[in-house]
Amino acid sequence: MTKTEAKRPLHLHWGFIGIVAAGGVFGAFARYGLGLMIPAPDAWPLPTLVINLSGALALGALLEGLSRRGPDVGSRRVLRLALGTGFLGAYTTYSTLALDAVHLFMAGAAPGAAGYLAASLFGGALATTAGIWLGAWHHRRVTGRVP
Repeated sequence: MTKTEAKRPLHLHWGFIGIVAAGGVFGAFARYGLGLMIPAPDAWPLPTLVINLSGALALGALLEGLSRRGPDVGSRRVLRLALGTGFLGAYTTYSTLALDAVHLFMAGAAPGAAGYLAASLFGGALATTAGIWLGAWHHRRVTGRVP
């Protein structure tokens, strides 16, 4: 890497852009496939909720695990970009969450929409926290070290 390339921000490196894009393709396919497999009872957006909560859990665990292994360089950076930004960024979907909530409100299901938003937002925070805890637990288990 030349001196000029080293000073460029990460998002301007074509190799890293490709890594994120490749992860995103697989994340979008995973979301689509899982969305087809999970039923939506009474048109309530359970698939989107499950996808977003599982993605929040996975992202918390991934980032905690990577951060405990050292600085964001080399293979850790590639994993973070491919799995965190790419795969999980495309797998989770804020836009569908917002659209689903609007559809519920427009259908006159305000309590269902409010419950969906609360489950998504608070559940996402809890899932991320659980993922961080799991990442820390796994690190302690593997290394035998306490932070």
